[in-house]
Amino acid sequence: MSAIDDIYSGLMALELRHLRYLLTVAEHGSFTRAAEDLHISQPTLSQQVRQLERTLGTQLLDRSGRTVRLTDAGEAYAHHARRALRDLAAAERAVHDVQDLSRGHLRLAITPTFTAYLVGPLTAALHTRHPGITLTVRETTQDRIETGLLADDFDLGIAFRGPHLPGIAATALFTETLTLVTGTGHPADRRGPLPVRELADRQLALLSGDFATRGHIDGYLDRHGVSPRITVEANSIQALTEIVQCTPLVTVLPDAITHDHPHLTPIPLDPALPTRTVALLHRTDAYRSAATRAFTRITHDLVHTRGYAPAS
Repeated sequence: MSAIDDIYSGLMALELRHLRYLLTVAEHGSFTRAAEDLHISQPTLSQQVRQLERTLGTQLLDRSGRTVRLTDAGEAYAHHARRALRDLAAAERAVHDVQDLSRGHLRLAITPTFTAYLVGPLTAALHTRHPGITLTVRETTQDRIETGLLADDFDLGIAFRGPHLPGIAATALFTETLTLVTGTGHPADRRGPLPVRELADRQLALLSGDFATRGHIDGYLDRHGVSPRITVEANSIQALTEIVQCTPLVTVLPDAITHDHPHLTPIPLDPALPTRTVALLHRTDAYRSAATRAFTRITHDLVHTRGYAPAS
């Protein structure tokens, strides 16, 4: 038997469970916790991982410390194992992908801004055109959207354009404009744009610091040397809209939300907040299912129909 035959025979002896077992132990840093997660006994788990190491002819885990860690060889192997499992999952979805869109599934991730004004109309349009497609929506931060796309946890993301992680492609959708907002029960005490320096005397309710929108706002305030009092931080656009309606606090929201909300009043700033380019994100080498392609078309159609400002 040739060396190549020996390698092939060894690989055939491996099963997907060996890869999953190794990655789970590496993730938990413990055979005990990994066995609990996998719902198997610890001796069985240890035996399977050692079988993998014998087949490959190298030690993959360092068991000498209190925490089990990947060796250098284990790190290299785990990198490819994760990719292999991800690609196999994509292959399964490709097999089950129905081109006539009578069924299918789409995993969408969005930043909180779009929960308030975009995901509802998009879901309605998808359901109207293709009722057989199921949709999973995850609201999270932009950095988690991009890492999730790379890990094949999501099919598409809606966030903001660049810079992006390597392997992430962005298609510009439209330009989003932000403005200061108050509740109609607490109208602005002046006419015309509010000079940005006067924000120093205002109390604000803003998104928490792990969101891209907050970074955009903080950058604007820093450039103009203004440090308003941030009285409330929230991780929900809906929470902010409720807060400014019930208090004298002001917040910063996209114009698209304010225009659709009768209980919110925009307050123009001078100078205005910089605009942002909204983008549809995907992994560059990802399999694009029929559902993914259909949702992409629907998104572009809806942006055009609603008359959002073209992407700059």
